[in-house]
Amino acid sequence: MEQLSKERRIIRLEATESTNLYLKQLLREEHLEEGSMVIADFQTVGRGQMGNSWFSSKGENLLFSLLIYPRDVRANEQFIISRIASLAVKNTLDRFTDDIRIKWPNDIYWKEQKIAGILIENDIEEKHITNSVIGIGINVNQKLFPPDLPNPVSLRQITGSIQDRDYILDIFQREFFLLYRDFQKGDIKAIEDEYMLDLYRANGYYWYEDENGRFMAEIDEVLPSGHLVLKTMDTEEVRTYAFKEVTFVDE
Repeated sequence: MEQLSKERRIIRLEATESTNLYLKQLLREEHLEEGSMVIADFQTVGRGQMGNSWFSSKGENLLFSLLIYPRDVRANEQFIISRIASLAVKNTLDRFTDDIRIKWPNDIYWKEQKIAGILIENDIEEKHITNSVIGIGINVNQKLFPPDLPNPVSLRQITGSIQDRDYILDIFQREFFLLYRDFQKGDIKAIEDEYMLDLYRANGYYWYEDENGRFMAEIDEVLPSGHLVLKTMDTEEVRTYAFKEVTFVDE
């Protein structure tokens, strides 16, 4: 944290369409120092991965986007950024409760319920990433969720207490930049290993479903590209999936 420029922008908004959209638009208009952030009390068009939506009641949760300039990251190895962001959120929430896991690719789960989501948007030039806008939503103090959401949970529901959102954000920034500095020093293997250890359903065989139907498999690895590699139980066939090509089946 102490290495971040004092010129980085911290922008707080009551409401915006999306913190990612706001930060990306601002980046088109001016140079922003690494570590600049946009924080909002409410998003009118909250977005998740691959067009999914993200719902959050006004002023109850953490909604923010963070800008970094990762050097020398090839576009086909960009998942390291997702690993760092996911681990930073998990390590932050570990301060408040047990049973936090990362559900591939980067949803954050408490037991079988989703407590946080991440949307990373990278600008790419000549097969390398020039900047990353990391959007994060963490359910902090919300007590009630729309019934059509499949499995949401908040930190307040888990702990029974109202939590300080700014305090949680401060912890996240420390955790993120500790990991980010490790990455900059070349300690990528340690980050990859920690991500694998913290994965939801990391050990054992579970049900999955792809376009050909349901099958039981175990997680073999997650590639630098972000592809999930599964090994089937019956034939030990190794299958590789991009996001949305395979789903976790609830037991």
